Amino acid sequence: MITSMRALSATVATAIVLVGVTGCGASEVIASQPEAASGDGRTAYPLTVENCGVEVTVEAAPARVVSLDQNSTEILLSLGLEDRLVGTASWTDLVLDSLAAANEDVLRLADNAPSYEVLLGTDPDFVTASFGRHYNDGGVVTRGRLEETGVGSYLSPTDCDNGQSVNGGGTRTTALTVDALYQEIRELAEIFDVADRGEQLIAELQTRAKAATEGVDFEGRSVMFWFADTKTPYVAGGLGAASLLASMTGMTNAFADASDDWPAVGWESVVSDSPDIIVLGDLQRDRFPGDRLDEKIDFLQQDALVSSLDAVQNDRFIALHGAEMNPSIRFVDGLEKIQAWWTANRAVL
Repeated sequence: MITSMRALSATVATAIVLVGVTGCGASEVIASQPEAASGDGRTAYPLTVENCGVEVTVEAAPARVVSLDQNSTEILLSLGLEDRLVGTASWTDLVLDSLAAANEDVLRLADNAPSYEVLLGTDPDFVTASFGRHYNDGGVVTRGRLEETGVGSYLSPTDCDNGQSVNGGGTRTTALTVDALYQEIRELAEIFDVADRGEQLIAELQTRAKAATEGVDFEGRSVMFWFADTKTPYVAGGLGAASLLASMTGMTNAFADASDDWPAVGWESVVSDSPDIIVLGDLQRDRFPGDRLDEKIDFLQQDALVSSLDAVQNDRFIALHGAEMNPSIRFVDGLEKIQAWWTANRAVL
């Protein structure tokens, strides 16, 4: 049985102050329950986790989990939990090649967000999400409603700031750090009683990130991260995951002053800022005009206004998948692609 109850007050729900890549409101195993750790790498239940203003108590390792986002799904698959996944949703890209076999038999509930009825049809005992909009009124289902039906829930710490979901209506006040992603991996690993796998995954990501940023320095050149939409482009604000990629490689985000993760801006603003480099979202979906990489490039080269940009005229484009610009384990893939582009083009920058 998995239960959760709303935290009594913001003072009861203590937040971890994060430094590094993801500044979301923290969730942590409650320190007043020393019995939660068995001492042999196994999880001792019941386990209580403070998760973005919600106190979640897990009585046993979940057996039927639904992941509402690709980012969360790929963490669970990386932890070897494909046999527990009874449904996934909200995909921007193809699954990682290394996880394709594990994902093959996992039910895709929807390419975007599923309905509550579809979710309920999988008979889940636990639900995870990377973005809190799924738990809003008008989203898939509120956490309170899941609680009423005896279903536990978890929200990525990368989407939490001061105990509120950033994508669920809150405001990010602290720059995202990679520590929040590692926190998510550790907590999910402990919830599912695979703590050792969690530490192994974190170690692998840390090793790759260090190698991908070694010696890479764009010396402050400005960059725009364009996720989607040709009409009113969604670009990376200064506190989210994409901006983290910029800071880790010595670039300056052209829209660093924007606090939203992906604010919609006008093309006039883009031309005014005239970024030196444009990172293009190579999305494997068709939700907005310009989701696909070739559509973005065609637009930039043919539009009378933006085709005048120096970055466009000199093809200073870096293509990243959407999942690589979101807070996920694929941030290292993004860093590796940026490193490869820098190595090939630094002489002409």
